[in-house]
Amino acid sequence: MTSRRDFLKLATFATMSGLLVARAQQDPPGTVQPLAPGQRSAAPLPQLALDPKNPNLVKIEFASNGFIEVAHALLLVPKAEDALAQDLCLAQQAVAWAFSRRAGLSEVDVSVYQRESYAGFGGPMPRLTASVLRSARAEFAALNKDTLPKFSRAWVNPTSLKSPKRAPLDVREVDPNPADDTTDEEAAKGGVLFRGSPKLDFAALTFDDAPHPLYEPLLLDVLHRIKVKATFFCIGRNAKAHPYFVQDMVADGHEIGNHTYHHVRLPGLDPDDVRDELEEANKTLSVLAGKPIRFFRPPGGDYTRQTLKISSELGLTTAFWTDDPGDFDNLGQHTLESRLQRRLAPGGIVLLHDNVLQSIMVLPRFFANAKARGIRLDTLSALADASNK
Repeated sequence: MTSRRDFLKLATFATMSGLLVARAQQDPPGTVQPLAPGQRSAAPLPQLALDPKNPNLVKIEFASNGFIEVAHALLLVPKAEDALAQDLCLAQQAVAWAFSRRAGLSEVDVSVYQRESYAGFGGPMPRLTASVLRSARAEFAALNKDTLPKFSRAWVNPTSLKSPKRAPLDVREVDPNPADDTTDEEAAKGGVLFRGSPKLDFAALTFDDAPHPLYEPLLLDVLHRIKVKATFFCIGRNAKAHPYFVQDMVADGHEIGNHTYHHVRLPGLDPDDVRDELEEANKTLSVLAGKPIRFFRPPGGDYTRQTLKISSELGLTTAFWTDDPGDFDNLGQHTLESRLQRRLAPGGIVLLHDNVLQSIMVLPRFFANAKARGIRLDTLSALADASNK
């Protein structure tokens, strides 16, 4: 019987051979990425003019998925005695300004950070976030600090603004490759999921790093239109700051997975810190999902046997992938779609990221082509349950 380690060696050889053959046959124009991973920046998003009456407004970016437009306003505000009243007033101004400047916007999301401690999306948490649909803009404009809790699509930071306990990982995934001390035993017990059964007529669609305040509404809208359910591996701190997006995922029938609380490299942590990352994310996500979290994916696909052990002890199945087109490298839609199609297979697991606009744009075509090949896309739970029958 071929061991998993031998299987991976054979798979690696077959993959490299296939790549050499493909190169010899000459890939279609634009299919080969000419730059090293991570070296191509995403195209800058368009921005709206800033409101001169709101000097704390840093930028308002907007994007479209081909069906709807969404904007995100970033505010950096100073410390204040009555911080919530100030933050809400400035957020209301930014939302109203964005809707007035862009008639086609379906939604404006806003994030308010403290200016003195702002360190980007992975730094100290925002003080206030909100997601305002066009139909709710008048309701949002009428809120005050006492009525704000009644607005379901807002979050107020209940704690002091502290730096994250651990620095977030900012690298793209590497192909899953079990560590030397990893055996087949974990997979046999159901504690690890590398792929589903190749006899199935569908594959799992997964997204890492969710939720993001600009891209999430665009992604969820596309998935709703093409009627596909997916598994979202959420970073705990992101979910905490934008709980309404996670609730949107659940309401649409999507599955929530654990991607640690801070999105950190786990092999460098001691066992207690690894457990803390997974437990803290589980606490946040299970409340929002309304049920226990089933799957965990280590950031960057970077793990050891210790990672698998702790994940299993917490009742989680560690899930990897078979189809990673490297969308974080901003390949271009043609290259991204070509890679997705070439690697898609029955029982496979597709890895994408929720905050890559190109991935959102290619989903309808990817789904249509997969359907034409007799492969439907669904959640990891659907894949795992069908594989175990």
